[in-house]
Amino acid sequence: MRLAWDQYALDARYTPKPRVPKFAMRSDTCMESDSGKRAKESGVRDRRYSIRYPLAAHGEMLELESGTRVCGVTSDLSLGGCFVCTRRSLEPGAWVRATLTHEAKMLAVVRVVRPQVGVGVEFLDVDRDSSATLLAWIENLCKSR
Repeated sequence: MRLAWDQYALDARYTPKPRVPKFAMRSDTCMESDSGKRAKESGVRDRRYSIRYPLAAHGEMLELESGTRVCGVTSDLSLGGCFVCTRRSLEPGAWVRATLTHEAKMLAVVRVVRPQVGVGVEFLDVDRDSSATLLAWIENLCKSR
């Protein structure tokens, strides 16, 4: 296998293809906290790896450090995360236990905060049953497009 790679690496005509499609690139990585100050963007990904689908589902988040509970409605959903519309927000980087319509439960981290609009969360750990629920919702959303 190593020899085959060396052969391609020496061939001047070989150009590796990018792993992330251009449509997955995200340019809006600005995050703001409730106070209007820009938040640190340590380790924030600049790409989306999953297609987002519009979905209105009840969302509840419990911030693990402070115990703050925030409720709202999702505006979109993907296998990697969702955006929850809520007037109360959490700080970027906060770890939360998220529940969507009392069925899907997951550990997530707040990645984007839009004051008075909502928060974008990235799913970190989804149990098997919740993963099956998310997959079923997304399959139905794909069919309805």
